[in-house]
Amino acid sequence: MSDYFLKIEDLSVSYENKRVLSNIYLNIEQGHRYALIGPNGAGKSTMIKAILGLIPINNGSILMNDLPIDLQRKKIAYVPQKNEVDWQFPANVYDIVLMGRYPFKKIFSRLNSEDYDMAYQAMKDLDIIQLKNRQIGELSGGQQQRVFIARALCQQPDLYLLDEPYVGVDIPTEERIAALLEKLSEQKKTILIVHHDIATAPEYFDKVILINQRLIAYGDLYSTLTKENIEHTYKAQLSLLNRIGQFD
Repeated sequence: MSDYFLKIEDLSVSYENKRVLSNIYLNIEQGHRYALIGPNGAGKSTMIKAILGLIPINNGSILMNDLPIDLQRKKIAYVPQKNEVDWQFPANVYDIVLMGRYPFKKIFSRLNSEDYDMAYQAMKDLDIIQLKNRQIGELSGGQQQRVFIARALCQQPDLYLLDEPYVGVDIPTEERIAALLEKLSEQKKTILIVHHDIATAPEYFDKVILINQRLIAYGDLYSTLTKENIEHTYKAQLSLLNRIGQFD
């Protein structure tokens, strides 16, 4: 058995003949909160979707608990970016949260009391019980994010993949999400989050991955978030800012 929960080896991904990720090697440890950080276009969301099998890869392999990732889908929960969700979908909060139980049901099987209990507890954990009959599009950005995290909780996964969950939410929602994810990591759940704010990384994470189409560095927070690594990750943007006089 490997010492690592998730292993990514030589991963490369292209869109329309343009290479987005090249030769990524990562060893992810169980029970940690990883921030996936890099500039726009660095391939952060692409990596998440490659792990999920939502996009084809050029080459490489992804193993979870020493098994091909395709065999582990039910143990993975995904919270997408808000702009990827159809907010006019005719479903209320309770319906959306219960969707987290569908992967465990056979065709034509009904949800049972255990499924409903899980959904209720997830909504309670995210403080959205009072919203259970509201249509998803009627909610605020922070409330919407809580709903999709509650759906992920209902899956009771081993791996949580979240794409920028802190964007566009209020401070109470941000704090509640952060506290919940910390609790999950204490329960040996592994969390990988696309994150854009380096300043808040020490508050919300204990591990970090820096990428810009290639892997720059990864590991413990303070040994990885060095000035050299950050400059290497954002070098194209820093160069542009220097040229236009925004960075001295």
